[in-house]
Amino acid sequence: MSKSTKQASQSQIRILLSAAKAAPTPPLGPALGQRGVKAIDFCRAFNERTKHFIPDTPIPTLITVKPDRTVSFITKLPPTTWLLKQAAGIEKGAAKPGSEIVGKVSLKHIYEIAKIKKEQNGLERISLRGMCRAVISTANGMGIRVVP
Repeated sequence: MSKSTKQASQSQIRILLSAAKAAPTPPLGPALGQRGVKAIDFCRAFNERTKHFIPDTPIPTLITVKPDRTVSFITKLPPTTWLLKQAAGIEKGAAKPGSEIVGKVSLKHIYEIAKIKKEQNGLERISLRGMCRAVISTANGMGIRVVP
């Protein structure tokens, strides 16, 4: 079997799950069930791997289902937008970013979020300064003002 055929027979599911609270309910249960995977087994493994996070923290997850119905998954760090909302103490971003300010975060918050995001696989080559700029840009796009 060639490498491209092997990859084509695998399926991937991208999903956002709450840390330590995965359950075989929609949308996860049906997504795994239609691929012949027992969702409860995945949920146990996911909950064990994410138990060190604060409950209800959104965790982007990439699930790979192999042809033999075995599952592997990669968890990423919480989205930057979620981290900014937590730091600013808001529920959602601005409806009209640029004309509306819904919250404020300090440069210290930006620095801490950038340090967290820099640990994520694939982002370790970005400088801390570059990561801080990206976090500030995301904050501005959400209507969150960055204050010194």
